[in-house]
Amino acid sequence: MLLYLIIIIFVFSILMVPIIDSVSKKMQLLRSSANREQALQIAESGINYYQWHLAHYPNDYQDGSLQPGPYVHDYTDFDTQEILGHFSLVITPPIAGSTIVTIQSTAWTTKNPTVTRTVTAKYGIPSLAKYSFLSNSIVWIGNNESVNGQFMSNNGIRFDGIGNAPIQSAKSTYTCPSGQGSPCPATKNGVWGSASQEVQNFWQFPVPAVDFSSLTSDLATMKSNAQSGGIYLPPSNTQGYSLVFNSNGTVSVYKVTSLKSNPTGWDTNGAAHNEYIDYNARTLQFTQLIPSNGIFYIEDKTWVEGTVNGRATVVAAKLPYNSSTAPTIYIPNNIVYAAKDGLHALGLIAQKNLVVTNRAPSNIEIDGALISQNGGVQFYYYPNNIKNTITTYGSIMTLNQWTWTWVNGAGTVVSGYPTTISNYDSNLLYGPPPNFPFSSSNYELLSWISN
Repeated sequence: MLLYLIIIIFVFSILMVPIIDSVSKKMQLLRSSANREQALQIAESGINYYQWHLAHYPNDYQDGSLQPGPYVHDYTDFDTQEILGHFSLVITPPIAGSTIVTIQSTAWTTKNPTVTRTVTAKYGIPSLAKYSFLSNSIVWIGNNESVNGQFMSNNGIRFDGIGNAPIQSAKSTYTCPSGQGSPCPATKNGVWGSASQEVQNFWQFPVPAVDFSSLTSDLATMKSNAQSGGIYLPPSNTQGYSLVFNSNGTVSVYKVTSLKSNPTGWDTNGAAHNEYIDYNARTLQFTQLIPSNGIFYIEDKTWVEGTVNGRATVVAAKLPYNSSTAPTIYIPNNIVYAAKDGLHALGLIAQKNLVVTNRAPSNIEIDGALISQNGGVQFYYYPNNIKNTITTYGSIMTLNQWTWTWVNGAGTVVSGYPTTISNYDSNLLYGPPPNFPFSSSNYELLSWISN
């Protein structure tokens, strides 16, 4: 009996060793998994903490310490006040021309500090240039026009062209005016037209209106920034100023001393314009690098053209606003980026109208985010001045009606650009031109990854 008992114990011992070893390893793995999960939760709490911090202090990337990181915090049980772990934050502020901040949170538990988890999240504040096109007025996109990017109007839209993103109106229905062609005037849906079914799938109405007052940048602050670190130009006492951006990153500033004649034109409000809008003679004032803060504030009419190598915002405005003296920005020639890679950006903010001139090229490209605060982005109606193609790359925001193309009641082009191509620059969403208005004051989560 003793011999059999010894044999049984021996066999049992041999069998139990691997079982106990397996159970022990599984317990270790379970504890390790629990520690990793706890560390992950603590790391995520670090992300949440700094998101809260940015909501209250949007420009603080040093955790309120004014010192370089990392920034280590305790993770405490609220009920017991026991320190369960720690998280360490590394904050990467936005690069120049961007609103994107990167938060890296590495965490560990008090019981097992050797097990760490890291969460990296990116947040950004969207600019108002999230729209390819934004209008406070009615819009008609003809059958020769195409729009790339989100399209929005607080009023009604006739859309006969091509689109590839949401096409939105704040109106459920509206009475379309005769200026939107036959069969108007009539009651129409917020978005209507002869676009293909594929394009109609993007139509959305009604949607909440955009508060157009958000287009109004803090012009006084921009003026101050231009005077302190940018380029400020007072009234010229001549015809205005001409800005030519050069491919080497400089800008040449001219005074316009005389203008070329042109016939009377009409804007989208039906107002006649007898003034001449193409420069003739200019006097060079200076050529210099685009200023470090990129702000140009000009209290006069302004012509803008050239190749933009850098980031700049050009404002033509006089404070306080007066409709009779508010300046217009004119585009007489191509405005193109040195490269469409997000490193170059141009904002044009006209206190009144933003106008492509009478003598502009028949084929023209305009790269930039264009804002007409109290007027329209447009080509004036000059009878029989029919050009060819206008291509934009960026964003267009206009209080009044926008158009590059004028048609008669039969839909025949009678002035302007028969073919218009609007391309959205997605880089503007979180990398707008300097001091460009934002669509929100809050950071939005862009990405979240963990190890």
